[in-house]
Amino acid sequence: MKNGIAENMAFFVSREFEEKFRYDGKDLGAECTDGKTAFRVWSPLAERIELRLYKNGNSKDAYLKKEMEAGEKGVWKLEFPESLHGVYYDYLVRIEGKDTRTADPYAVGCSCNGHRSMVVDLRKTDPPGFERDRAPRAGEERIIYELHIKDFSYDEESGVPGEYRGRYKAFTVTGTGGDYPTCVEYLKKLGITHVHLLPFFDYGSVDESGDQGQFNWGYDPVNYNVPEGSYATDVTDGTVRIRECKEMIQALHENGIRVIMDVVYNHTHQADSWFQRMVPDYYYRYNPDGSLANGSACGNDIAAGRAMVDNYIADSVMYWAREYHMDGFRFDLMGLLTVELMNRIRRELDEEFGPGEKLLYGEPWSADDSPMEEGTKPAQKWNAGYLSEGVGIFSDDTRDAIKGSVFHAGDPGFVNGGEGLETAILQAVTGWKNGGACFMPKSCAQIINYVSAHDNYTLWDKLVLSMRGEKADFDLCYEDVLAANKLAAFIYFTCQGNLFLQAGEEFARTKLGEDNSYCSTPELNMLRWHRAVEYRELVEYYRGLIQLRKQMPGLCDKSPSAAERIHDGRVHRKGVVSFRVDNREADRPSVWESLFVVYNASSRACTVSLPETCASAQEADVWEVLADGKETDCRRQAEITERGIRVNAHSGMLLGRRVKEMTDCA
Repeated sequence: MKNGIAENMAFFVSREFEEKFRYDGKDLGAECTDGKTAFRVWSPLAERIELRLYKNGNSKDAYLKKEMEAGEKGVWKLEFPESLHGVYYDYLVRIEGKDTRTADPYAVGCSCNGHRSMVVDLRKTDPPGFERDRAPRAGEERIIYELHIKDFSYDEESGVPGEYRGRYKAFTVTGTGGDYPTCVEYLKKLGITHVHLLPFFDYGSVDESGDQGQFNWGYDPVNYNVPEGSYATDVTDGTVRIRECKEMIQALHENGIRVIMDVVYNHTHQADSWFQRMVPDYYYRYNPDGSLANGSACGNDIAAGRAMVDNYIADSVMYWAREYHMDGFRFDLMGLLTVELMNRIRRELDEEFGPGEKLLYGEPWSADDSPMEEGTKPAQKWNAGYLSEGVGIFSDDTRDAIKGSVFHAGDPGFVNGGEGLETAILQAVTGWKNGGACFMPKSCAQIINYVSAHDNYTLWDKLVLSMRGEKADFDLCYEDVLAANKLAAFIYFTCQGNLFLQAGEEFARTKLGEDNSYCSTPELNMLRWHRAVEYRELVEYYRGLIQLRKQMPGLCDKSPSAAERIHDGRVHRKGVVSFRVDNREADRPSVWESLFVVYNASSRACTVSLPETCASAQEADVWEVLADGKETDCRRQAEITERGIRVNAHSGMLLGRRVKEMTDCA
């Protein structure tokens, strides 16, 4: 390892450094309240820091330069007796005789493209009524809808005015779509409970002063505590992005939808970040040869596990929860963070907002290995047992069992021709609590069930490629692909755990076979709202599943004992499995005391006998069909023969046994 970096690393992880420089205060950054302004930064290696103030974000020269005062724990401070709201600033930091310009890592406001920080009196950025904004009442189930802000309304057919398309303000528009609602009106009708928004803190891959034809998913953070400016209607005034971001969240809350923020604390846009300029080498991991670790595959890894790194991340999460009223957080490449940090965040959120009030989940993997701090555990899937039960993980096991590998387009899963997956599908039903995966979750509360997300192929594209080949037309509605899509949804909507779907999955969203559209055109990425009309049969299928799920306590149960509700799991033949669900709940009675679920991925119909424990339930008026391969939330009388119930090929069936008929059958 290079000598300088090696010496720094040894010092940073020493007890001496921890005792001398760990700062647990919550006041770093620029605080502007009660007509006063205070600047504080943590830079323990600095010899001198100069604060520089500017009238606007692109001023060439500072109108004031003033040296900061060194304090304890490596904190530098400077106070003003007046409000500097709207003033821009940066720092000149001297380390080892060299002066380096940097913005403030702790800033809550910034200039266009984030190159300069901004002083903000946050109460002046609140939209009317924001102090009364509250999360909607928690419902019976969590159904998470993953959405990119620009994707949501970029399409002209969204019904959103041109000046708001692709921006925060699109979420405030009402009455879109008429007979076929779009945007927020559509989300309300669909019935989802949470919107998961791809990263919207200030990121570096889009020129905020450029045109709207730019696109990026946003997984390249620059200013962690500032909203992204390209989604604002005005990028020249740093307060506009803050106010309009709050308006977006407020509008979703008013429409009964909670909001989850996709956060990227595992790496920064560039290694030459404000962190690096303020405290060289402290915030990043290095390999033994002195090179930057790259477990993120983005050029650098944040050194989670170090005291001030963990403080920064935890405090940043709490800031978004308090200031922007966020209802949850999804952690990108959570496997690069630590079990200890994730459990700390879970604990702090619970202490302030109530147990489980804020959702917390992430990707339990990394792109590659990364050197962890001594005494820490990576928040990887195999460490799920060390994570709090309230820290969820994406279940790639469920995803791949249902539709096949995300890395190989032609690789099939259960619904599209894969073989030997029957047992895995039954194990997925309990959120893998009954085994079958490389880890053992504490309960299905830790499991996020899904079959598509922004990464990799859309569900429709994956099914088309695996069932119809590379020369297929993604815009054609193939009946066999449509059936497989319905069955995939039917399966994960009848698994225990949390439910997650990519926006547009329910209307056969296609990216024309592109599996990594992170910087493709907005036209390729956007939600094409006409498909919600063309595939309204599929939309209604998902909507019915959502409505049914909310009435199924046996499937919504997130307790450690939830798996005990699943009985009589059976493999009938290739591609056909069934199980029974105890759907009783004392505090939340359901219309159906017992559920019977069948998945038939085979190419021919199958007659499946009802559970033996309810053999007396052969009377025609006992069982109702709640969903099958054609429709959901249908509630029609089941046609039961002496042999059982007929389930068509490439479809599922959900039966409910009504409470009033079952007083003598447990």
